[in-house]
Amino acid sequence: IPVVVEIVNAANKNKIARKAMDKVLGVHPEALLPAYHSRTLEKRLAGHRRGDLTPAATETTRGKVALFGTCYGNYNEPHLGEDLVAVFEHNGIPVTLVEHGRCCGMPKLELGDLAAIETLKKHNIPLLANCVDEGYDIVAPVPSCVLMFKQELPLLFPDDPQVAKVRDAIFDPFEYLALRHKAGLLKTEFKKPLGKVAYHVACHLRVQNIGLKTRDVLNLVPETQVEPIERCSGHNGTYAVKSEYHEESMKIGKPVFTRVEKSEADHYSSDCPMAGHQIENGLRDGSEPTHPLTLLRQAYGI
Repeated sequence: IPVVVEIVNAANKNKIARKAMDKVLGVHPEALLPAYHSRTLEKRLAGHRRGDLTPAATETTRGKVALFGTCYGNYNEPHLGEDLVAVFEHNGIPVTLVEHGRCCGMPKLELGDLAAIETLKKHNIPLLANCVDEGYDIVAPVPSCVLMFKQELPLLFPDDPQVAKVRDAIFDPFEYLALRHKAGLLKTEFKKPLGKVAYHVACHLRVQNIGLKTRDVLNLVPETQVEPIERCSGHNGTYAVKSEYHEESMKIGKPVFTRVEKSEADHYSSDCPMAGHQIENGLRDGSEPTHPLTLLRQAYGI
């Protein structure tokens, strides 16, 4: 709702409102809160189809993907989904949005709310399994959401064949692009170098055990040097915004903030957009992160 979004975004930046939120909601007044968009990713990609692209399958990918936009990607940073679509379709991979998806359940898992996780699973898994049945691979722009479907739900529901079907078909975006590159199907004609990139490797990406695929793909861009930082940013879902934990979260993230500042990089980036803004919150100059998908889109000049 446009008017409501504007009020919420204004309140999140207002010192008086933030003091009230601290007392009433337990949200720390110095924690960065994400902006909301009335023009969500679902609205931006409604009916999106690229009929001119013919999927090219490989041994490990089917060449067309269903995008699970995630709550954060839908409401807070819809441009991430748009950047993903632009990069994938530039590489001949048609993308369709998974419509009516709900939260993956990771925030509820971190709170131990197993009943809520099962409710969300019963909504999302049939949607995603149907995409797999229609010949799609699945990608999501937030590592936590990929991890939820790839590892956590299969552990919680080991006897559910639909959960297993989704597990075997979901990929991190750069994992997918790296597989396409291995098959000789990734375009490497870039128009813009990225220079030095301080790259924070998100915890929920590291635990997927796929290697540093984001670094590997970005390093394909000429005149680009990616410096990985494999340490927790301290965000951890809602941990960093809560009044009782915010200061501790900033202490946890301090080594990352210091590494980014000392790198004097042209860009700093994290696959987890929330971790990226946690770093922003800890930098003295307050400079904003640039997501790896956005960097790759810039490098392609699209």
